[in-house]
Amino acid sequence: MNKQSIHAQTFINEFEQWAPKRFAVEGDKNGLMVGSLNKQIGKVMVALDVLEETMDEAIEKDVDFIVAHHPLLFRPLKQIDLETPLGRIIKKAIEHNITIYAAHTNLDVANGGVNDLLAKQLKLTDSNVLVETHQELMNKFVAYVPKSHADKIRLELGKVGAGFIGDYSHCSFSVQGTGSFRPTNEADPYIGEAGKQEFVDEERIETIIPTRLSKTVIAAFISAHPYEEPAYDLYPLDQPKEMLGLGRIGTVHQQQSLKSYVDFVKTQLNVPQVRVVGNLEKTIKKVAVLGGDGNKYVLNAKRAGADVLITGDLYYHVAQDALMEGMTIIDAGHHIESIMKLGVAKEMENRLLKNGYEIEVVASELSTEPFKFL
Repeated sequence: MNKQSIHAQTFINEFEQWAPKRFAVEGDKNGLMVGSLNKQIGKVMVALDVLEETMDEAIEKDVDFIVAHHPLLFRPLKQIDLETPLGRIIKKAIEHNITIYAAHTNLDVANGGVNDLLAKQLKLTDSNVLVETHQELMNKFVAYVPKSHADKIRLELGKVGAGFIGDYSHCSFSVQGTGSFRPTNEADPYIGEAGKQEFVDEERIETIIPTRLSKTVIAAFISAHPYEEPAYDLYPLDQPKEMLGLGRIGTVHQQQSLKSYVDFVKTQLNVPQVRVVGNLEKTIKKVAVLGGDGNKYVLNAKRAGADVLITGDLYYHVAQDALMEGMTIIDAGHHIESIMKLGVAKEMENRLLKNGYEIEVVASELSTEPFKFL
């Protein structure tokens, strides 16, 4: 186990298994912002925003890699003026060899990402995607393994993402049977002799995998299998596919008035105040939540049957239109997305540990909330 450092590209490969760039909405800015992925890193910090204060915190904590939710470079640069805040940020990153990487809407969409973290914090049950952005194609992977290695291979398949169904991991189905083969003179068999028919107690293990993970799962299977030429099948599935998208919608743990629910939201999301649109006596049963700018998705929440939409930014005229439509909204501020700092840090530490890497991934302790509440 590597307890000191990991190659930056290896870290990103692990991260993008969870939140690949292709999940991002069109035109979004994700990926490398400043620095290099061709280096060893020993400490990663997760931040909501990259401000000059964020860089100072990273330098103080001896961080060499920052994963930020909001892109540092959202618009093309015409110049890098070192007298400006952005220029100073870039200068400090280069001087201290700190790489800055952004994961924006791809982290919003990813399972377990920003919107799932918000839904979990709000204790929503039966949570589903609010706005579908694309569907994940699925395959069935069928593996044939000697009975002695079945448990090990099931575990290895689950480690790389096979068998995830809803909130359950490592899902599979197995039946026992007899495998038969005859090694040729050129073979180097794990079991059996050249020219002799061999019969082995085997298990057929079936599981499902997203198409994007097919190569990874097959590689893990071959690596864990004792045979020189392991047998497997891969089938495309013609059935409802995993839906991915922005926002989440679910049921509250306890029905209550909007006025009462607002207090719950403030407590759970750690905000001192919120802006509310709608009747405070309305009963809240079904809740939609979408971190960040929710202006485009008010009607999606209404059509999905939400009693209230919780979001991070709401325009005045959008609020007026929502009021006329009878829609209820809680604008809790864009900074509620800071929930991703600890969530991403824990997720990445766990993913890295499963693959034998033990580096420190910490959450930024800096609040980047720009508003003061008086």
